[in-house]
Amino acid sequence: MAVVLVVDDEQNQRNILKTILSAEGYETHVASSGEEALKTVKTYNPEVVLTDMKMDGMDGIELMENIIESGEHPPAVVLMTAFGTVHTAVEAMKKGAYDYLEKPLDKDKVLVGVRKALENVELRRKNMELQQALYGKFSIEGIVGTSEVMKEVIGIIKKVSHSPVTVLILGESGTGKELVAKAIHYNSPRSSKHFTAINCAAIPESLLESELFGYEPGAFTGAVTRKIGLFEATNGGTMFLDEVGDLPSMTQSKILRVLQEKEIRRIGGREAIKVDVRIIAATNKYLEREMKNGKFREDLYYRLRVVTIELPPLRERREDIPELVHFFIQRYNSEFGKRIKGVDETAMKALVEYHWPGNVRQVESVIERALLMCESDTIRLKDIKSELRLSQQQGFLDIDVPDEGLIFEELEKELLKKAMNKANNVAAKAARLLGMSYKTFWYRWEKFGLEGSSLKKEDTP
Repeated sequence: MAVVLVVDDEQNQRNILKTILSAEGYETHVASSGEEALKTVKTYNPEVVLTDMKMDGMDGIELMENIIESGEHPPAVVLMTAFGTVHTAVEAMKKGAYDYLEKPLDKDKVLVGVRKALENVELRRKNMELQQALYGKFSIEGIVGTSEVMKEVIGIIKKVSHSPVTVLILGESGTGKELVAKAIHYNSPRSSKHFTAINCAAIPESLLESELFGYEPGAFTGAVTRKIGLFEATNGGTMFLDEVGDLPSMTQSKILRVLQEKEIRRIGGREAIKVDVRIIAATNKYLEREMKNGKFREDLYYRLRVVTIELPPLRERREDIPELVHFFIQRYNSEFGKRIKGVDETAMKALVEYHWPGNVRQVESVIERALLMCESDTIRLKDIKSELRLSQQQGFLDIDVPDEGLIFEELEKELLKKAMNKANNVAAKAARLLGMSYKTFWYRWEKFGLEGSSLKKEDTP
């Protein structure tokens, strides 16, 4: 039963409103002054306070301000006002009042006003629950890993979360770049606003600009109505630009303008639109090399990398693998209604020694499948061996790294070629050797321009 508090220094008005609201099933309490109302709020925690604006002593606006300041989840305040003070009531709404009712009061309007106020309270409650759930899911504490390198990453996340600076996240595919971006957003003052993620490599160049910046009617063929772009829609929030290294040069210059001028222009529009959007970017490309090749703007690069977070591949933090495995066991136990206790020693040894080309994302996939297939309360080697290529089968993956290091993309190309050679040029077999899907393998193969006349596409899934 919803609780409503009526505040009015006229007894007759209080009695009438209490009768009307009680008849509708509301638990209704009354107070004859602002001071009494504040005590009643603490005692009964009403969802809605219906208060007269003009009262001796503390008036309705002062009461509203006290109520809003008094608790984390204040009730919705509806002001009752005479015709001559409507303007004051409207101004009060800007300070936090939900609505106002004009005297003389109409029964139906009172009931509609209270019902809408209750709906607003319920909506606020659900939004709060959603924010708490998101915070729990993407909290900094939710980032799994106690290795020294991950402690350093978590330390940087904590420092940058409460500042508006632009962040560039570097790391291989599957290392958790978007998870880090969400942790920064949901632990920042922007957490109640939108978090928008866009994969710059997944959207055709011809569509990317209109998605980001929107367009005006007539901007191009087919632009019949105005479209609000993602930057406008994310105003006040955080934009995560994944695979930022794949941005077309024209779009790069427009992103730079957003960072420098805090404004955008829709395609076909003349008006500069101010936006307040924090940008977090991520890439697995070597952007300094992209700059030297003229594929990435130097000025944009330095604007993006105010703070850089480098996520290590899983093979460089193997001590975190058992913790990750248990984390995903708990997650999928809950999701699948299973009661898997853990992983036996032999299976865990195999998991720790595996090279994990797909990083954390691949660990999750392996554990998810293992839970589905496991017939006991413990995951054993037989439950995961079809997903892993164990150490004795991985000799072909060994690559000599020169003293000056090896750019990751060159290493990846070598792995693809070695896997293809081991699989006798059958792409699907090579993909399985690397623990990735055929489509992913084929995408990477073509991306690096490795297609060859001897390549066989048979034995595809």
